[in-house]
Amino acid sequence: MPKLMRVLRASGMIVATAAVITAVLYQFFNLRVVVYGGGMPHLAFVTTADTQAQAIERDRAAQRTDPVAEVIAAVSPTPDVTSAASAAPIPAAAADWSDFRGPARNGIYTARPIKTNWPNRELTPMWKRPIGAGYASFVTARINDVDLAFTIEQRGTQEVVAAYDVATGRERWTSKWSANFREFMGGDGPRATPTYFDGYVYAQGAVGELRALDAATGETIWRTNILEDARASNIQWGMSVSPLIVDDTVIVLPGGSRGQSVVAYNHRTGAHAWSALDDRQAYSSPMLVTIDDVRQVLLVSATRIMGITPDNGALLWDYPWTTMYDVNAGQPFVVGANRVFMSSGYDKGAVVIEIAMNGSRGSVREVWRNNRMKNQFTSSIVYDGYVYGLDESIMACLDVETGAVMWKGGRYGYGQIAMADGHIIVLTEDGDLALVRATPEKHAEVARFSVLDGKTWNHPAFSDGRLLVRNLKEMAAFDLRR
Repeated sequence: MPKLMRVLRASGMIVATAAVITAVLYQFFNLRVVVYGGGMPHLAFVTTADTQAQAIERDRAAQRTDPVAEVIAAVSPTPDVTSAASAAPIPAAAADWSDFRGPARNGIYTARPIKTNWPNRELTPMWKRPIGAGYASFVTARINDVDLAFTIEQRGTQEVVAAYDVATGRERWTSKWSANFREFMGGDGPRATPTYFDGYVYAQGAVGELRALDAATGETIWRTNILEDARASNIQWGMSVSPLIVDDTVIVLPGGSRGQSVVAYNHRTGAHAWSALDDRQAYSSPMLVTIDDVRQVLLVSATRIMGITPDNGALLWDYPWTTMYDVNAGQPFVVGANRVFMSSGYDKGAVVIEIAMNGSRGSVREVWRNNRMKNQFTSSIVYDGYVYGLDESIMACLDVETGAVMWKGGRYGYGQIAMADGHIIVLTEDGDLALVRATPEKHAEVARFSVLDGKTWNHPAFSDGRLLVRNLKEMAAFDLRR
């Protein structure tokens, strides 16, 4: 018995000591439980929003007082021109990554060839700088002969839309407002990637703020709050939908009832154009597509996949699609002339449906369905008849015609992917950058190395052959031009 008591006392002292150490690390060194994809908790030392905002301000102040930085673009790496095709000038409009996941919102970059023989299995960044929290990606455009990248981030208690020089990472302008969305499981900060169109940047904050900004100066052209307008409540993980420009409107998804689920504003004036439907919304962004020769907006709400008319939001067709917690976050995409692929996590899986349009109404037929591709909050890519994506945290390749699994391999966490030049670029959940050949034969990873510190759920983006990446606290650019 005395021996048992000594063991218990020793165990108690160990537990007490561990508790004290943990308390000190929590109080003074910001040790926190960080939830990764799939609900997996990690112990990590985090940077508070205020501390990160101070680090950003120090960096931006140094930029303003550093005349040498003004000429970085002039001495940045020169593209290695290896062929007549790659030497041909690239039209500025074609180089723009203007929307979430690119101009077609499909994650595929086609503006110019990129390097796929990464030297020494690693790339040196053109630049690397601190950035505010949040899960938005970049969109890019050439403004007054300068390539700019736009994103939205959390700095202290403000949401901030920022424009950065792609060549140098220098901040060109910011537009900011008071908003501070906080959520334990998903994390804090704005989620929705801005949209660029015809000289304007359209930015959506996590608590409903929508602004149209002059892309050259950051001046606010008009603003509103879509949740207030629709008399809608925010959803659990915040407003995450990237605004969609269709004709003379910008379409957003506040998810209000009484015909206020989908709302369109005049993209130049902010005047209300139309509203429709009563769906609770989710986290997937609308896409302008053509299905069976009918132009329509493809979107996924909390409970269904659907097509609506682009001029007034009238329902054309729908297909039930529900998941646990209403988390439909992946992007659908059109396959062929009249088929749509969709995937969700939480053991939901993937489906291909076929839509036959007959005037103002379409009928839907399920082609195949399985649980072999589960996009929790990433999105797959279709290329040459095959779907590539993250089945939860492991990459997989499916035959888009049948749903058959071609291969599965490579653990990337709950990261994000894009495609360029026949290769999949993976930004992993841990901040690694990986390059994988897009082939149905096998999983073929070309390179992988660390580029960002901490949890990374943000999508990669491009600007004239340069790759842009970011996460909750860092951003970087890599020159992939050839």
